[in-house]
Amino acid sequence: MNETMVCVVGNVATQPVFRETAAGPSARFRLAVTQRFWDREKSAWRDGHTNFFTVWANRALAANVQASVSLGEPLMVRGRLKVRSEQRDGQSWTGADIEASAIGHDLARGTAAFRRTLRGDGAPDQASGESSGASARPEPNWETEPADQADGAEPTDQATPQRQEPALAG
Repeated sequence: MNETMVCVVGNVATQPVFRETAAGPSARFRLAVTQRFWDREKSAWRDGHTNFFTVWANRALAANVQASVSLGEPLMVRGRLKVRSEQRDGQSWTGADIEASAIGHDLARGTAAFRRTLRGDGAPDQASGESSGASARPEPNWETEPADQADGAEPTDQATPQRQEPALAG
């Protein structure tokens, strides 16, 4: 299929609205995307035109939007662009929607704390992130030293074999 995929960076312009539908959870919000450019005459950054997109999220993404996204936050949204044209009160109206496949906070403008959602029957507990019905795989402990470094020995890279240089004849 020929679909127009976009990735936009902007600020949440409306509080996300979450709905449980027969097809599953759905969430929507407006995203303001403002062009920024360098004004050589004033030697300063200036704001240009602002585009507004209605962002739609479905299923698990919708539930995560409800738990994670608030008004004014900087986001990056990737998804399918859909342009709608309608007639309202005798006037032509055009709108741009994004059916989101991924949404994340813009870490160039702030910090975030990621919490993995669990798949299965149980919903994650708000306080501990644990599920009542599904057993979660433990996260790897990236802070642990390898066994050979803990003994004071030189680290070895056993996963990557050393490249052998060919012998020169002569």
